[in-house]
Amino acid sequence: MIRLASKLCRLASPIISMKWEVRGAEHMNADRAMVMVANHQSSLDILGMFDFWHIMDKCTVIAKRELFFAWPFGLAAWLSGLIFIDRRHAQRAQTAMNESSKMLIKNRTKLWVFPEGTRRTTNEIHQFKKGAFHVAVRAQLPILPVVYSSYHTFLDDRNKVMNPGHVIVTALPPIETKGLTNEDIPELIERTRNAMIETFKATTKEVENRFNLSGHGMTPAKGTSTVISRIAAAMPSSVRSVNAGASVPSPPVTSLIEPEARKIGSLIGGDASPIKEPTAYRRKDVQRD
Repeated sequence: MIRLASKLCRLASPIISMKWEVRGAEHMNADRAMVMVANHQSSLDILGMFDFWHIMDKCTVIAKRELFFAWPFGLAAWLSGLIFIDRRHAQRAQTAMNESSKMLIKNRTKLWVFPEGTRRTTNEIHQFKKGAFHVAVRAQLPILPVVYSSYHTFLDDRNKVMNPGHVIVTALPPIETKGLTNEDIPELIERTRNAMIETFKATTKEVENRFNLSGHGMTPAKGTSTVISRIAAAMPSSVRSVNAGASVPSPPVTSLIEPEARKIGSLIGGDASPIKEPTAYRRKDVQRD
């Protein structure tokens, strides 16, 4: 079921003219439990993840609960089994992540986390939160860094305008945690982040040189449109609009990957009260071609 959902979600990339070039697929495909950490720039990260989900095979993702309301990406994420956490309850989220480590080992499942905590649009990799690294060290699981090259070469996130884009996604060699303790976590984070920053800069420069692009002062090409308008054009009208004043229910927490993920969801608090100010794209935000 998860593979079918992934295939359906992958149809969105051609619609918005996105190309994902994956490197280090052999690391993603390893038949072992790992904690995967990736830089977070945009909701497009989730779309890219769908493109190579079949390589990772058994994987579950922890993402902020607000992502569910970033349609259509949120809907696609839910269909593919993402676990949404409520960041307002940090202790419950951390407890869920710790509990998940036992399930990862048992089922040889990978856990995908965005350690920056929220998406960043400043064309750099920011400081990491410790949660994912605590899980890895406690379970003695390797860290697998995954790096998306910069979106600044094609995406103006502030105005929601984009050109056709090419992104290099690099899975670096796993960083082992055997023998490490909580005292080693700060050094582990620094080592992981430094390796990701180096790759981020190198792959971004490669994309810029290969396609003669620059993220500084990007001007949309003729005929470009917002990310939302491109995808919305391919969706039923009943799904395109979200009533800005409507009460949006709490996203279901479920998983199409491993039944045990439902337990993680209950620990996180997936049945909590609705978010009062959901992020919703309105019709007036859509720019016509």
